[in-house]
Amino acid sequence: MSTDTLRKQPSSQNGGSRQTAARLLGENGALAGLVILVVALALLSGDFLTVDNLLNVGVQAAVVAILAFGVTFVIVTGGIDLSVGAVAALSAVVLAWTATDHGVPWPIALVIAIAVGVAAGLVNGALITYGKLPPFIATLAMLGVARGLALVISEGSPIALPDAVTHLGDTIGSYLPVPVIVMAAMGLLTALVLARTYSGRAMYAIGGNEEAARLSGIKVSRQKLVTYALSGAFAAIAGVVLAARLSSAQPQAASGYELDAIAAVVIGGASLSGGKGKAFGTLVGALILAVLRNGLNLLSVNAFWQQVVIGVVIALAVLLDTLRRRGTSFSPRTFYAGGGVVVAAVAALAIAVAVNGTGSGTGGGTKIGLSVSTLNNPFFVQLRQGAEAEAKRQGVDLTVSDAQNDASQQANQLQNFTTQGMKAIIVNPVDSDAASPAVQAANKAGIPVIAADRNVNNATVAQLVASDNVAGGRDAAKTLAEAMGGKGEVAWIQGQAGTSASRERGQGFAEGMKAFPNIKIVAKQPADFDRTKGLDVMTNLLQSNPGITGVFAENDEMALGAVKALGAKSGGQVKVVGFDGTPDGIKAVQAGTMTASVAQQPRLLGQIAVQSAIRAAKGDKIESTNAVPVKVATKANASEFAS
Repeated sequence: MSTDTLRKQPSSQNGGSRQTAARLLGENGALAGLVILVVALALLSGDFLTVDNLLNVGVQAAVVAILAFGVTFVIVTGGIDLSVGAVAALSAVVLAWTATDHGVPWPIALVIAIAVGVAAGLVNGALITYGKLPPFIATLAMLGVARGLALVISEGSPIALPDAVTHLGDTIGSYLPVPVIVMAAMGLLTALVLARTYSGRAMYAIGGNEEAARLSGIKVSRQKLVTYALSGAFAAIAGVVLAARLSSAQPQAASGYELDAIAAVVIGGASLSGGKGKAFGTLVGALILAVLRNGLNLLSVNAFWQQVVIGVVIALAVLLDTLRRRGTSFSPRTFYAGGGVVVAAVAALAIAVAVNGTGSGTGGGTKIGLSVSTLNNPFFVQLRQGAEAEAKRQGVDLTVSDAQNDASQQANQLQNFTTQGMKAIIVNPVDSDAASPAVQAANKAGIPVIAADRNVNNATVAQLVASDNVAGGRDAAKTLAEAMGGKGEVAWIQGQAGTSASRERGQGFAEGMKAFPNIKIVAKQPADFDRTKGLDVMTNLLQSNPGITGVFAENDEMALGAVKALGAKSGGQVKVVGFDGTPDGIKAVQAGTMTASVAQQPRLLGQIAVQSAIRAAKGDKIESTNAVPVKVATKANASEFAS
């Protein structure tokens, strides 16, 4: 009997060791996944493990991490906060508005901005605790309110920050970025609150069992107010750091960041059902997302595939949370799910690279980077196509990134291009001010920058390749007024608030319409350069203004939406003028449903930008501007623009 016992003992010890190892790895699955991801990217890209690039990763993770620390408090209590991105933008806009436009000393303005974040969080908490609204609904409503207030206060335009505040986006010495310092400080504060304070213990208790927490004497309603106030305060700080990185407060900043923040918390080991979550895990989750995006950029993975990979990671993170909640103890399946989040991400990354060959790179010679403001718009898709065709013809390696109309994401892409040692960079800025710091960094690295379609303020560009949006707006006004016979009522459908294209085209149109006093602009509404929104906006405007006889849309996509809403009236009773000269827009002009489109020839713009970048990379002297001709495409000459 004793012999049998002795023989079984090693097996028992081995089993215990395996269980201990599985438990430790399971509890630190996110960290293990981060290590695996770093190793994989180091093997795939020689640029990844450089000091400059790792500093980039830290800076790029900072804003999402700070937001995620605040969201950690909420998720630990079993709640959710969808408003943090919009609150971050609102707080930054309030800081810039009070300090720049109203002369408030910047330290006081900073306190006001954080107070705005706290106030937004308190409103969320009050709606949830006293109004009995589900957290999803309450914070979704705050998302809309905060984003709308940011646009109202800023009038849709970025506001410059005081110089003292912009230093929050700087680097101390050569290797100590201020955003990383702020991230670390907020992470330590989060860990302290959760582990060492009554509020932290109350958060875990509420998330574990709210009714039991209430019966044990915890003032649940008051604690939820504190929790959401903390989330709002952290969002405000994240907004200030983001604005400092961009040197301006953007009313559309941090759009969609709430999803990244929630994903970082869940990837880091928190449970959406509450009662579980740590500051360190949240930090690791934010770093995983930043490392993944950075690696995808360095590997030149197609911008659309990048969205697929990030989506896979987030879906797997939620799947892991579901597996956790199903079991009461760690099992091999749970462990492999935990460690598998990033392993699966690496696999998805490999698949994306394999499917897309060299990603969005072309050629194999001189390395040039192109950051496009958005590829969700036919105009910029054509710009990219023209650039890629010219790069292939010239035998250069062109890497294209899609900023998705996010100025901070574009700043990250430009930083990555600089780290990769591109010989030249082409940037189509989301915002002319926000692109400045990243372009300045490229300037310091000796990399020439070509601005395409929009200029970059407060930085050196080797050349601006663009058509004149203001002049195009004037041409649109003249064409529309003449088609209307110099009288009537006009509906003006605007682009995305805060973008330079919308501002400049609108400025030109407003100036041009001054020459026609018998034409009245009866309505102005934004439709975000989107065809579906253009359809909805035009439908609504017709209800309140049935006498409209003219429509100006700041791009062809919105104009085509308006055409759909107008039906048989379009082109006859109601004249419609668009902007960009896209293929669909030109077809509508040829069909007579659109009166005209201001054609910018985006393919030619992309082609010229690449030509100029190649010359700049060689050190050739080039002119500071290179104008791409703008023409009004009408039914008479539309065939010239048909592709």
